[in-house]
Amino acid sequence: MPGPGLLLRAAGAPPQTPNFSSVATNASLVTSSSQTSTLVLGRYRLSRRLGAGGMGTVWLAHDEKLERAVAVKRIGIEDPEVGKRAKREARAAARLAHPGIVALFESGQDSGAVYLVSELVRGRTLARLMADGLLSDRDVLEIGIVLCGALGHAHQRGVVHRDVKPANVMVPDDGGSAKLTDFGIAQLLGDDALTRTGDIVGTLAYMAPEQAEGRATSWSVDLYALGVVLFEALAGVNPVRGRTPAATIRRIGVRLPELGRLRRDLPLELCSAIDSAVRPHPEQRGSLADLTRALKASRAAVGDEPGTVVGGPLEPFTRAGRLAQDAGAVEPAAAAHRPGRRAGAALGAAVLALAATSLLGPFPPVPPPAAALAAAGATFVLPRLGWLATTGALLVWLAVTAPGVALLTGAGLAPVPFLLRRAVPSWWGAPSVALLLGAAGVAGAWVAVAGQARRARHRAALGALGAWWLLLAEPLAGRVIALGPAPGTAPRAVWEDSFVRAGQDALGPLVSGGGLVLAGVWALGAVALPWLMRGRSAAIDLVVAAAWSAGLAAGAQAACAALAWPGGAPLPAGLVGGAVIAGILAVAARAATGPP
Repeated sequence: MPGPGLLLRAAGAPPQTPNFSSVATNASLVTSSSQTSTLVLGRYRLSRRLGAGGMGTVWLAHDEKLERAVAVKRIGIEDPEVGKRAKREARAAARLAHPGIVALFESGQDSGAVYLVSELVRGRTLARLMADGLLSDRDVLEIGIVLCGALGHAHQRGVVHRDVKPANVMVPDDGGSAKLTDFGIAQLLGDDALTRTGDIVGTLAYMAPEQAEGRATSWSVDLYALGVVLFEALAGVNPVRGRTPAATIRRIGVRLPELGRLRRDLPLELCSAIDSAVRPHPEQRGSLADLTRALKASRAAVGDEPGTVVGGPLEPFTRAGRLAQDAGAVEPAAAAHRPGRRAGAALGAAVLALAATSLLGPFPPVPPPAAALAAAGATFVLPRLGWLATTGALLVWLAVTAPGVALLTGAGLAPVPFLLRRAVPSWWGAPSVALLLGAAGVAGAWVAVAGQARRARHRAALGALGAWWLLLAEPLAGRVIALGPAPGTAPRAVWEDSFVRAGQDALGPLVSGGGLVLAGVWALGAVALPWLMRGRSAAIDLVVAAAWSAGLAAGAQAACAALAWPGGAPLPAGLVGGAVIAGILAVAARAATGPP
């Protein structure tokens, strides 16, 4: 059912001429004053035309046998294909009995048409309510929960709708359950005669990639379409629809922008579930049960004020992004194509190349500025491929000139593509910021930076990578940046020319000595940050930030003390002072971005 906000608004709104819907109509419901006394199927007297579309005409009718109002859809059978589709619609609807689906009462045929008789829904389509700004976020979630149940019911009975869209969802004016309509192009699983591979049916802006390509479809196409509907209802913009049909087609199959980047005030779990539902590959979309759980869990956390919140325009889908997608290097999220994101990724690669050629190896093959410029250019065009090419070239050069250095450098770079595979490219080089903060004596501030990533797994990865890079940098630099070299670490001159010695005398002590405990503490701190900092009260955020900073410092102190690290007592100032600065940064970031 719609949320209480919609019920109150419906009760207090000025009277409006209601719309009516049968079980399947793609037409805009245009009322007509024309009257008729035609009797069809021996009992239904047509009284007023409600709408017309490619699949037939919908009439308001009176059931003279049961004395009730019904909707009658008349579908001419001059075209044999239309006749087949009408019979399929009747067969699909006859399998279903759910409060979220418009009920089919009867079907019949005379010499000129097929008639579908269904319950009469006095209300408006979801498309009309969205256009008029009458829905709150809670209304949208309530409608989404009903539609999840309706589609789940249909799928259990072997029916795939294949045309879920706002125009095919009716919301009754009396506050009853939202209802899914129009099973005219539904797929009946197991009915090969009516569901040939190669048929392309549906509405482009809500069509799953496999459906648009004419491949075999499953229940997952309905999950995708429902995800697009919920995205549009919450963000005020359809993420697939372009200005022209050709532009829309180009967006089908591309990973869509994240909902949370348009609506930062929505719960993370809700955004994640909808983002998953609209992924290009069916096996990555999760299930209706997953989406239902997220919708139900988020109801209390969203607002009940009417009006769609528009988070901002969608970024264009660029040719360079599509090329990178085709190369298998990127998830084609629109966020990855933003110039700012590309610039961030390019800057990170340039800093990495400049630092490595200047500090790590003795004889760089090209001047450091040239290496930095090449890395920046490649990463700006193809962010992930460019980063991989840059790091690969660096490791090959180091393996030839300083094998031990190559081992430690590779130990820092290798986890990045795996841990941040789904993150925007600018995060791949971001752990180098932790090195800069460590050099400035405030290494602990990195946790606040890592805590700005959208997804929890990316925050954890960034927090851990920042600590790991710092710990690896200390034996390479021969100085204290965070905890100091691990017990048993030999000077660089001993191991820099040998893979084996580097593993034994530098990497081995770091791992066996427990330096990764700091990585775990920072990962937990980064994950918890947006959950603790809710941005709803500055005073509360300040208190929470102070407690969070103290927890970071205490966790690092406990790790040092437990591991008997040289510097375990007192704790290196970079971690204490950095934790304080991290709290300040966290408050500032939350004030700038608003509630999560």
